[in-house]
Amino acid sequence: MKELDLSMAQFSAFGSFLNLGGAVGALFSGQLAVILGRRRTLWACDLFCIFGWLSIAFAKNVLWLDLGRISLGIGVGLTSYVVPVYIAEITPKHVRGAFSASTLLLQNSGISLIYFFGTVINWRVLAVIGALPCFIPVIGIYFIPESPRWLAKIGSVKEVENSLHRLRGKDADVSDEAAEIQVMTKMLEEDSKSSFCDMFQKKYRRTLVVGIGLMLIQQLSGASGITYYSNAIFRKAGFSERLGSMIFGVFVIPKALVGLILVDRWGRRPLLLASAVGMSIGSLLIGVSFTLQEMNLFPEFIPVFVFINILVYFGFFAIGIGGLPWIIMSEIFPINIKVSAGSIVALTSWTTGWFVSYGFNFMFEWSAQGTFYIFAMVGGLSLLFIWMLVPETKGQSLEELQASLTGTT
Repeated sequence: MKELDLSMAQFSAFGSFLNLGGAVGALFSGQLAVILGRRRTLWACDLFCIFGWLSIAFAKNVLWLDLGRISLGIGVGLTSYVVPVYIAEITPKHVRGAFSASTLLLQNSGISLIYFFGTVINWRVLAVIGALPCFIPVIGIYFIPESPRWLAKIGSVKEVENSLHRLRGKDADVSDEAAEIQVMTKMLEEDSKSSFCDMFQKKYRRTLVVGIGLMLIQQLSGASGITYYSNAIFRKAGFSERLGSMIFGVFVIPKALVGLILVDRWGRRPLLLASAVGMSIGSLLIGVSFTLQEMNLFPEFIPVFVFINILVYFGFFAIGIGGLPWIIMSEIFPINIKVSAGSIVALTSWTTGWFVSYGFNFMFEWSAQGTFYIFAMVGGLSLLFIWMLVPETKGQSLEELQASLTGTT
């Protein structure tokens, strides 16, 4: 804000443009993943991210800053769809959750790096650091196999087994798995011609509601706004911004490890329920803290209490609602509606995230406690939604899971 003389509105817009770009990327992610394949779509993600980070790093005015943020958002929007889909399609069912959750651990490691060093390093240097990891997959993607389920969809029967052999080992017997993938893909293709309207059929209604509902919960719980503007919360509470950012940076890695360890042990549903309860309590207690601050009660305890509850909020966010909606989205949609339904679900996430991240600063200025009471209410409603509608997906192959949800036999 200081270097480029940004107003609060411009600063909020810059923060929210990641979500706006993410919405654009999400809109085309499914179609690109089908036309180009999972691997080449991942490669395109990297190009958008590299351009975005470098544009931010060398920005001379707000135009290049915003352009870089939007480009970065497009890359992340594409990644948010194709990465969980690719991982779900290549991993065995008994470790699918852990493999999917491992991406969240790596994301949190990146967040940790930025939060930890962001207190002492110039923002332009941070942008260059953000670009560096993007260069690795540009080359590495050429050495990984294509998704066997995408190969089955385009009719490359021989390539399905070749891909599975590269994934399971040269001497592994992949004939049963290959046959299951091909039979289920063919059945779904015959049952539906994969038009956009297919996902609104009665048999897909529950999966669509679950996918969209989980993304709304993930964003309306306030995580984007709190993550982007955590320093503003620390400042309002009277807690050291530098100390808060550094502790938060260290904290995000172990909290992601917990989710990685538990996702295939406890299952998706229990983690989502625990996550909703913890986030709701954390938000409620932050709201209470700011209420007490306004009443000038316990001023010496308020800064630490707010900070501790922000850690509580993000700890519970990380083990469930932070990443599991993307994992579940990649599991529940059959191959014939995965493009249209996955794109709609991802678009929901990013557009709602844009609304929250843009509006957070204005809401926080309006009422700090009111903002967190709203997030607590969302957490309570999400608990009911998860309890009533979200299925358990642990320990089932994608074909078994999708058949049970849609009534296909």
